[in-house]
Amino acid sequence: MVPHYAERVRLLLTSDTHLPKRAKELPAPLLAELPRADVVLHAGDWVDTATLDLLESRSRRLIGVYGNNDGPELRARLPEVAHAELGGLRFGVVHETGPAEGRETRCAARFPELDVLVFGHSHIPWDTTAPSGLRLLNPGSPTDRRRQPHCTYMTAEVADGRLTGVELHRLPRR
Repeated sequence: MVPHYAERVRLLLTSDTHLPKRAKELPAPLLAELPRADVVLHAGDWVDTATLDLLESRSRRLIGVYGNNDGPELRARLPEVAHAELGGLRFGVVHETGPAEGRETRCAARFPELDVLVFGHSHIPWDTTAPSGLRLLNPGSPTDRRRQPHCTYMTAEVADGRLTGVELHRLPRR
């Protein structure tokens, strides 16, 4: 029997904001999601502390990590890996998970205690489930699409100990 969790948690997932290198500011649709989110998860590569300050000030709860492009100021304020229990699920956030090939198996072995792992680095949206049941989510980047057709971020909800409504949001090209 699955335990009942009264808590319903709306999530906003983002990564690789790279401000101000890739864009001057976060896209308006992403900023509009902040008041609707109970928790914002950012999987690293902020690049500037102003983005961290902005998300901290506008979010009910922010869970973030540093990425490979983040300097000493951000590394002093953020962990390399973050963990949180949200709505009965065990979440982890990390920037890098290595190459796409073998990702599910590698991450399940590295994070056996997690239900959901949010990661970044590649700027490529990703939503898969490892054979162990670990859900892997990469929201892409809202500011640097690289080889992707669109800049992106994700939203999701946790209710009754389940992750539901995972949605990839494609941002209009600038």
